[in-house]
Amino acid sequence: MKKILFLLGPNLNMVGIRDKNIYGAETDASIRQQVMQWAEELGLELEIFQSNHEGDLVDKIHAAYGQKDGIMINAGALTHYSYALHDAIEAVHLPVVETHMSNIYAREEFRHKSVISPVCIGCIAGFGKESYYLGLAALAKKL
Repeated sequence: MKKILFLLGPNLNMVGIRDKNIYGAETDASIRQQVMQWAEELGLELEIFQSNHEGDLVDKIHAAYGQKDGIMINAGALTHYSYALHDAIEAVHLPVVETHMSNIYAREEFRHKSVISPVCIGCIAGFGKESYYLGLAALAKKL
């Protein structure tokens, strides 16, 4: 069974509370439960980790080296400026799929650039929680 780390960045624990017109009313806990179930159906062992702190996410990426087969990440706002995440992803030599619930290209201009995309195998954005399902399916196929 392939082992996947799913990282969620700042404020993603507030899904279902913040910006309901963008993220919907379904809670983070509910979405996580459904994503875990989907991973199981795909034959993946999934660990989900959320942090509002960049360094915690970097540490989890480093810890994945030699322990996980791939990573899926929704880095939240860190997507657009965290060269630390970029460098951590690049360092571990694991396939990484970048995901976003919202279509980052249909939002504020500062969200149109991802500094982590160049070190990810792909990006799925704009499909709500289904972005996570699609990301896991793509990662499972790649592995």
